[in-house]
Amino acid sequence: MKVVLIRHTSVDVIPGTCYGQTDVPLTDTFPAEAAVVRNAIPDIRFDVVCSSPLTRCRRLAEFCGYPEPLMDDRIKELNFGDWEMMMYDEIDDPNIKNWHTHFVDTPIPGGESFRDIYNRVSSFLDSLKESGAKNVLIFAHGGVLACAKVYAGQTELKDIFEGLIPFGGMIEINV
Repeated sequence: MKVVLIRHTSVDVIPGTCYGQTDVPLTDTFPAEAAVVRNAIPDIRFDVVCSSPLTRCRRLAEFCGYPEPLMDDRIKELNFGDWEMMMYDEIDDPNIKNWHTHFVDTPIPGGESFRDIYNRVSSFLDSLKESGAKNVLIFAHGGVLACAKVYAGQTELKDIFEGLIPFGGMIEINV
């Protein structure tokens, strides 16, 4: 199965904010960024087009000509739990050092570990494979794209922060 994954465009939050599953607004540059994304999408017929239900992904899917994508909570961003909408460098939580060292299996208080998001994304991709889809387009988040790279064997979960995909970026995996 060929899967093209696109990260949403820039969001209107202060850099360093843990916004995860919060439905944050897009920046004023959305139309220009989205036009670049739309022009970069491969010219193939997709059997399935999917999107995170968060607005920043749905709007991009719609702009790119996919007004009714299959939406699934399993492709939402990492749940930052108690840290949602906090500045990362201002988090005053004794758990942050343990999470920073053991982020793969240590959940954020009230949220998820990276293994949790990986398991969600893997379950979603498994269901797409089982459906028989050959060409899939997914509008999602940086954490989801990183997990898809792990799923495809391109990296390991412990290295998930290496080679992060920029806003409006696109990757392709074959699974």
